[in-house]
Amino acid sequence: MHLVIIGNGITGVTCALAVRRLSPTAQITLVSSESAHHYSRTALMYVYMGHLRPQDIKPYEDWFWTENRLALVHADATALNTEEKLVVLANGTTLTYDQLLLATGSVSKLFDWPGQHLAGVQGLYNLPDLAAMTRDTHGISRGVVVGGGLIGVELAEMLHSRGIEPLVLVRDARYWGGVLPPEEANLVDRQFKENHVAVRYGTELREILGDAQGRVRAVVTTAGEEIACQWVGLATGVAPNLALAQTCGVETDRGILVDEYLRTSVPNVFAAGDCAQHRRPGAGEVPIEQLWYTGRMQGETVAHTICGQPTAYRRGVWFNSAKFFNLEYQTYGQAPAGPAPGLESFYWEHPSARVALRVYFRSAAPHAVVGFNALGLRLRQAVCEHWILEAATMATVVAELGKANFDPEFFPQHEPAIVQAFNQAFPQQAVVLKRKKGLFSFKN
Repeated sequence: MHLVIIGNGITGVTCALAVRRLSPTAQITLVSSESAHHYSRTALMYVYMGHLRPQDIKPYEDWFWTENRLALVHADATALNTEEKLVVLANGTTLTYDQLLLATGSVSKLFDWPGQHLAGVQGLYNLPDLAAMTRDTHGISRGVVVGGGLIGVELAEMLHSRGIEPLVLVRDARYWGGVLPPEEANLVDRQFKENHVAVRYGTELREILGDAQGRVRAVVTTAGEEIACQWVGLATGVAPNLALAQTCGVETDRGILVDEYLRTSVPNVFAAGDCAQHRRPGAGEVPIEQLWYTGRMQGETVAHTICGQPTAYRRGVWFNSAKFFNLEYQTYGQAPAGPAPGLESFYWEHPSARVALRVYFRSAAPHAVVGFNALGLRLRQAVCEHWILEAATMATVVAELGKANFDPEFFPQHEPAIVQAFNQAFPQQAVVLKRKKGLFSFKN
């Protein structure tokens, strides 16, 4: 079997390694125009900030690919001929395949703003984006970041690290309004203020102005305000990269449509990772998953099906994590930004406004826990997933909260304060502290 994988990100490489394990004699070729090697996409910001060198974000040494008989082709795949099982490359050559995986990832979203193609306007998704940002922010004094998601914070922190004044434009009334409740958003906003990063909430981009050399010189908001800047970062989300899939008969919608086995509409062609759209996502799940860990899971899952062991993709409990300057963030399960039918939440915040925990649970008895938001403290993923999957009651979770604590040794222990706040808010479910540190039991 010759497996050709288009894309050498986490999904493509995970699939390649799993296929090598499952089928030692398979011929495996990874094709990517972005880079000749796999790298950690989530670490790009740390290269810009000087915390890591470019070679530090390569999870595998250069000898690894030959050692595992994985062929790397550094070229742009421009077309597919699925009838003849051919991949056409920009250099004029072709690759034949028996099985094909499209792991083409995402591209930055653009919204047809006037001036969005000026020099110094970009998103941040890949190595070429990092190179462009490094080049175009050299020696500038101000950059404007458009968007209030995770990439928006990263771009602001990157600029800040080089002494460049960042200004962030956020359409919502609070940071990441579609994801974070107001209290959590306020903690992130505090990080902006402590790091002297200006944020304009309720503000949208109308157009980008250029100078005589075709480089950005200012942005104009929908309120008509002109803001001088020398660089614009577009952090308005990403969309599945469909360019290659649309050259053949593979069915697409917002993403490349796949079934539960990650098979496309064309035999022997699979899609996984950011570019894939599930035809029938599970209850409470989204059709397009654009996270590192879901890409890894899909790569592992599709490898089994490619090797003749059909395996349905099952994401399990939703999880994500991020870092807002100095504030760590984790979320598990169902964690809506606002009121949701049949759900309640318990929220605790430390007086320092640097640590907080929210636990979501069902309104109806026995009040099963369905999700968590944690900021400034670390929770064990396995414990949180177990509680959600087992429908543990809110009282049980609070009683055993110490089991989930994953903060480093000698960090402050917040469980007693959390328990006290919970008892005050929900006296009918109150718990009391045992003598053993970090463990709790039900109140009689």
